[in-house]
Amino acid sequence: MALRLLISLVVVALASASGVHHHRPHHAPAYRPAPSYQPRPSYHKPAPSYKAAGDPACSINNTKTWCLEDGEYPTYEVKAAVDAHFKKVWSLYADVVDLNTELSVERPNTLEEETYLCPSETSYVKPLRAINTEGKWRVIVNNIEAHYKTLTQTTRIEECLTSGDACPLVPECYETKCLQKSIYHRFLVYDAYDQYFPFAVETFKLPASCACLLGAYTIDH
Repeated sequence: MALRLLISLVVVALASASGVHHHRPHHAPAYRPAPSYQPRPSYHKPAPSYKAAGDPACSINNTKTWCLEDGEYPTYEVKAAVDAHFKKVWSLYADVVDLNTELSVERPNTLEEETYLCPSETSYVKPLRAINTEGKWRVIVNNIEAHYKTLTQTTRIEECLTSGDACPLVPECYETKCLQKSIYHRFLVYDAYDQYFPFAVETFKLPASCACLLGAYTIDH
């Protein structure tokens, strides 16, 4: 036993002296390539074919609060939405067009000193866009064919031709002024950003008549 131990010690000593070392082989670390991330799908709904924010193109060089012509009118989108919600849309539309004048408009209070002496121009229009009473441009449902029916909305307007000027045919000793009067008319409108039901009935201020406002009697010396 002692002899075996002595032999083992001699072998270890010789190995140390000869500089023999046993090392485990080293391997370069394997780096995984960076994963390629795919872009997340976009769930953002594309903007409709007309400008919802700001003034529409038809308002450029237009002094009126409505447009009778509109190159950006979203006919296809409105028709598709009407087809998808026809029963409910038709109910709203019928309520709007069937209302008589007393129920569908709210006339401003008539002043006792008014008289209708100012020139005006009357027309019946089918607006495609208009500014509502909140100051926002809206798309009005007009000339839309769906389910073998055509949805149109016509209103009468009367514009004062000399608003702010003195009333003609009235003696100059009277202080007078031509006054544009308005009514509040309801239209069925389309809102592309309402995902649930993109239709509503909103109120619009439109010119209704031209009156002559009589002021105090004055005598020029």
